[in-house]
Amino acid sequence: MGEILILTTVDTLELGRRIASALVEDRLAACVNIIPQMRSVYRWEGEVRDEPELLLLIKTAGAQFEAVRRRIREMHSYHVPEIIAVPIVAGDADFLAWLRQQAG
Repeated sequence: MGEILILTTVDTLELGRRIASALVEDRLAACVNIIPQMRSVYRWEGEVRDEPELLLLIKTAGAQFEAVRRRIREMHSYHVPEIIAVPIVAGDADFLAWLRQQAG
């Protein structure tokens, strides 16, 4: 299974840092970028909401998806957190080799 990029959103920088640190420290992810200051417009419980969020970009091996998903669900404050995996179809060979070494 190849490398993947997992996306999740959080409502606070503190939560984003906790999730990112846990994933990297436990070697479930090679790297997590925290992108601040975005807005999400979505429907929840019958109402349209417009909320500030932060985006986490989690780079890992595809074989780690379930472990990453479980860890995010354990730590997340949302009832239904966004956890989406996107395959990495191409990338710098040295970077992808490093990713596999770190998240495995």
